[in-house]
Amino acid sequence: MRRFGLMIVAMLLSVVAFAQKQYDADFTQTRLVKVSGKTTTMTGHLNFDGVDHLTMDYTDPLGEFFYISGNTVSLNLNGKQTILDASKVKMVGLQRSTLLNCISGNWEQAAIDNNAETTVTEKDGLRHVVITVKGKVPRGGYSSVELTYRLKDNALVKMVLEEAIGIINTYEMR
Repeated sequence: MRRFGLMIVAMLLSVVAFAQKQYDADFTQTRLVKVSGKTTTMTGHLNFDGVDHLTMDYTDPLGEFFYISGNTVSLNLNGKQTILDASKVKMVGLQRSTLLNCISGNWEQAAIDNNAETTVTEKDGLRHVVITVKGKVPRGGYSSVELTYRLKDNALVKMVLEEAIGIINTYEMR
């Protein structure tokens, strides 16, 4: 019994240790609007501190940003700055937690929060996770999320977020 308890503790510690505590990467974002077929490509730098702080500073277009700090979500997109309280705006709260959980490698919690099913495959040193919402997607929510992590360090290398309104954002980290 004691050996079994030690194995469980060791497994839990390995899961906690494997979650991303900090993550820093350049990225390319491709946005596809399905109804029009219009594609836009943007580049920038992502920094994640491991709990509830995320910065995405765009280098193209220069000056645009997306920040999460606690429950505050700040963005400057298309020259329009917006600050939102994720604890007061349900849609923003769901998007905030989904992004933070996906980047940190806690895709299981993202699936639970979004009432979603998951499919996980591992091949060629990568873990591919597909999260698909069961039933009706909340307004402003993601209908599906695809994540690719490096197995050796659980680092996110690709994230595809499909919004219910037909916009697909693909982030490739480098």
